[in-house]
Amino acid sequence: MHRRALPPPMSDPMTADPPSPPWFTPAAIAWCQLLLDSYRRWVGRDLIAREGTPVEQAVACFQAPIVIVSHGMEPDPVLNYGNRLALTLWEMDWAELTRTPSRCTVEPVARGERADMLARAARDGYLAGYRGVRISRSGRRFLVENATVWTVVDREGIQRGQGATFAAWTPLAPGGDPTDAGV
Repeated sequence: MHRRALPPPMSDPMTADPPSPPWFTPAAIAWCQLLLDSYRRWVGRDLIAREGTPVEQAVACFQAPIVIVSHGMEPDPVLNYGNRLALTLWEMDWAELTRTPSRCTVEPVARGERADMLARAARDGYLAGYRGVRISRSGRRFLVENATVWTVVDREGIQRGQGATFAAWTPLAPGGDPTDAGV
């Protein structure tokens, strides 16, 4: 007698575990640790409370009431992390953000200034008090104020990218000057 194998049981979508969000992968959790460790190394204090496990810290980073964003070391660096507030501000989901060259978060006329700022942060480890205009995916402009940009390094001190954080920004009028904030 020949028996046919039964197909594996189908999972019930009502009881199956939902897929993990992309910011909750082992790679994203490890990157979050590099962001936090590097911030502490350069700035001398913690970006967020370093309580709990790396997983709990990754959740705290993603849910933080400040913007946390970073890019890697590609020749044209691509964003590789953005917490919930960054995703909202730049009007992107995780997949869009992590395909976006970081230069695209700045208007073309301001890219030289951005490159100078990133070079200073790389040279000195970090730069505090940065102020500059950024643009969202839809072209909405906003003035970032009092941002800190830092070099992300691994345990061996090798540069792996750069991070940025800020808590204050002001919407700008389309095509307006940063002094026209809030219009």
